[in-house]
Amino acid sequence: MLETISFKLNNKPVQVRTDPKRMLLWVLRTDLHQTGTKFGCGEAYCGACTVLVEGVAVRSCFTRVSRVRNKEVTTIEGLAQDGKLHPVQQAFVDHDALQCGFCTPGMILTAVALLKDNPHPTREEIIAGMNDNFCRCAAHTRIVDAIQEAAAKMKGNA
Repeated sequence: MLETISFKLNNKPVQVRTDPKRMLLWVLRTDLHQTGTKFGCGEAYCGACTVLVEGVAVRSCFTRVSRVRNKEVTTIEGLAQDGKLHPVQQAFVDHDALQCGFCTPGMILTAVALLKDNPHPTREEIIAGMNDNFCRCAAHTRIVDAIQEAAAKMKGNA
């Protein structure tokens, strides 16, 4: 049975008429054209599909769209503000932490959630916090360096 699901997407109200059991990933990509959110494994394992729901990193491939009803969802497309990259996005650019780019949106959104919860993480805490997001290009060191730099630049703004 189809339902109308309302939520905020990248700070704008949206409504979709769909099966409430449908995965958020496909609603975002197919219905709402937010193609920065990637399909990776389809099993909530790799992190390519990560988005923020109320500021918390979630795997959209395993999140039913009904779970975001009346909530705020942020995709990679909504992270930059007024044409300016989010500090984590900018740090990824500065550190070339986006080799092929496929995992990058999920990595960035996971890092944003990590820094929201822990604005001053140690290198070990960053590694642990990012452990469930996979990069097959082996950019891990640059990713950790980028997150450390973003944390330093965001001091007092997290």
